[in-house]
Amino acid sequence: MKKQISSGAEAVIYLENDKVIKERISKGYRHKELDKSIIKKRTKSETKLLTEASEIVNVPLPEKQKEVDKIIMPFIDGQKLSTSLNKFEQKKQEEIMFELGKSIAKLHEKGIIHGDLTTSNMILKDKKIFLIDFGLGYFNGKYEDKGVDIHLLKQALEAKHFENWQTLFKEFEIGYRSINPKEAEKVFDKMKAIEKRGRYKH
Repeated sequence: MKKQISSGAEAVIYLENDKVIKERISKGYRHKELDKSIIKKRTKSETKLLTEASEIVNVPLPEKQKEVDKIIMPFIDGQKLSTSLNKFEQKKQEEIMFELGKSIAKLHEKGIIHGDLTTSNMILKDKKIFLIDFGLGYFNGKYEDKGVDIHLLKQALEAKHFENWQTLFKEFEIGYRSINPKEAEKVFDKMKAIEKRGRYKH
């Protein structure tokens, strides 16, 4: 039986027989053919991102389909970090963030930007961290985009896990830097520049 498990501005997520089905929402204000074309293009793009990311880190691998009008992938039956991270012991929280840092660094090395790095898009299952929802993701090797990705995560930790967000972010940074220290230095320099720009705006 098909059951809706979540919905947002861009897509509706269903669960059916241990499979997750992601369908992008049609926008009434767009021309019908253009709308179809945009949905198809974005669905294809996300499918490609997930497929390539699955060769590097833990993500649900989409099924191959002739008509790419939706994404069908396995259901990851684990704990969402947005609700579970704060409940773990400090040591476990730090270990999770360290591993997450390594995963994001590996994605960035291959030019994959997640686009929505929050703990709501991370699931812990069998001691593995799965990244989900690449709906805002894209391919890009620029330091600016990598810096923005990490800046988003930092903001999410500060908002959702404020009790010890600085320690958690530090562990993430150590994990990220462990993959390619030289590249990481450039990414974190860019992230700091992005933060400065944000402060000057307010």
